[in-house]
Amino acid sequence: MAELNNPARTAFCASLKDELLLAQVRVRRQPVGFELRHVLDQDTAADTLKLIPVADLRALANHTVTGEFRPIKAAPNLRAGWLCRVASEAELELALNQLYPGALADWFAVQQPTPPVTHYRDFTARQTGMYRITTMLTDIQAAQVIRACCDARFCLKRRLWTVPGLPSDTAHAKSLIPCLEPCAVMLEFARKAMRIEQEEHRPNLTLAPSEVASILSTLETALAHPHTGQREADLSAASNPRRLQLLHEKLQGLVTVVTPPAGE
Repeated sequence: MAELNNPARTAFCASLKDELLLAQVRVRRQPVGFELRHVLDQDTAADTLKLIPVADLRALANHTVTGEFRPIKAAPNLRAGWLCRVASEAELELALNQLYPGALADWFAVQQPTPPVTHYRDFTARQTGMYRITTMLTDIQAAQVIRACCDARFCLKRRLWTVPGLPSDTAHAKSLIPCLEPCAVMLEFARKAMRIEQEEHRPNLTLAPSEVASILSTLETALAHPHTGQREADLSAASNPRRLQLLHEKLQGLVTVVTPPAGE
């Protein structure tokens, strides 16, 4: 049976040349077909890597190396130590869709004169029910939430949608995979952030710049070493990395460079 012509696949493979990095996957042309491996394994001898068939790539992408479910497949925690060989462009498309669902179609959409991007305000304006409150975040608050939720430590998709005052991501900062509209995790995070803003009995704390810097340092340590078993999408947990990142975003604007007093 002849392969159906897919413009997205054809354009992507034409841009590939010898090799291409898609998020955490290095794709290399071979004399016949293509080879896929984790970017951390790009210089590893092939015979030391586990050979994975295309049919098993989805299961590989579903969980981290410690067994946690990966709700966002573009998160930078894809397991390493594997190798996948495909014989054709059609098989390459299938393999990439197991690892990064819809990535080729979205990549191709961005090559068009008018990419189908849905910005935060347009996206939240059509929400109903419990997600309607996501429209209540100010542009400044929404920007903080977006930066926190979509930080490169959580997602490698290049965010093209935005709010006033917040620039979109660059491919260099993230990857070639575009993000055309807020995802379900982002929507839930925005809802949770607005609920936090609505909390009563908010304490008024007076902190010195050096104290804020200490809190920021503690948050950075916690973000660099998250709790084992922390569920990524459990946004109700106070220790959720995205919530810590949001707190970091809020505090970062309160302190610049702290100069110790003379003699310290």
